[in-house]
Amino acid sequence: MIAFALHGGAGAKKGRDYSAEIANMREITEAARDALKAGATALDVVTEVVRKLEESGLYVAGRGASPNQAGNYELDASLMNGADQTCGSVTALQGFANPVLVARAVMEKTPHVMLAGDGAALFAHEQGFASIADEAEYFTRAGRFESNHPPGTLAHGTVGCVCLDSYGNLASATSTAGVFGKMAGRVGDTPIIGAGTWADGQTAVSCTGQGEYFIRVNASAQLAFRHAGGQKLSEAADSVLQQIVDMGGEGGLIALNRAGEVIVPFRSQGMKRAWFSGEGEIVSEAF
Repeated sequence: MIAFALHGGAGAKKGRDYSAEIANMREITEAARDALKAGATALDVVTEVVRKLEESGLYVAGRGASPNQAGNYELDASLMNGADQTCGSVTALQGFANPVLVARAVMEKTPHVMLAGDGAALFAHEQGFASIADEAEYFTRAGRFESNHPPGTLAHGTVGCVCLDSYGNLASATSTAGVFGKMAGRVGDTPIIGAGTWADGQTAVSCTGQGEYFIRVNASAQLAFRHAGGQKLSEAADSVLQQIVDMGGEGGLIALNRAGEVIVPFRSQGMKRAWFSGEGEIVSEAF
């Protein structure tokens, strides 16, 4: 059994044309399915999928970043391997193209879970990751027309992936970038294991939305723990998202379990997403 879902953020606004994003998500999902059928691991698949989403410039992650109030591009990412619950994370990373790859290296090459700011950048440099030569030329500011840029409210924009491989293992990865107007040094849920990203032996989750609210309810881990305690996957997700809505927030998530059940709920205008389970058809949509 294999299963998979990705998201391109819960900032989608009705009335906008997302045909490029929908086609891109479908193409990435098709490649992921082929890789899984060929024996790829869940951890490798979520890493590669999020790397592609970062590099596309179509989403508010990686190349799609916008500057913060200080004019800097600060990127966050995390990933978690459900097989042994190892994980890695970077936050406020500047000057590097693929934060998810740096997060993977934090997991595999350090005794730590998270590196931040200058320390994350120093580590990325020491590991030989690609640096960005010209930020003005590189970044696309993908979220400037979405709800990632609403005046006077908390902005959001994220990409993520969850996966079940043919060995029965789960993994999750999430990445986000600077959205217009965020304070320098702001950290949302994406790099926080248990808030924006979670994977264990039963459930994998990646969240997207106004990160402050997802942190307050420890969204991804809470969902997984509810499911482990006997709640249906969809019921656990509904409970978590309702808490966020009740606080005044919005967003969505993708999640799957070891049985191959996939859910992609959201409480916002839309959420760019694609998924499949087993031999089922690939679905790619924004609303």
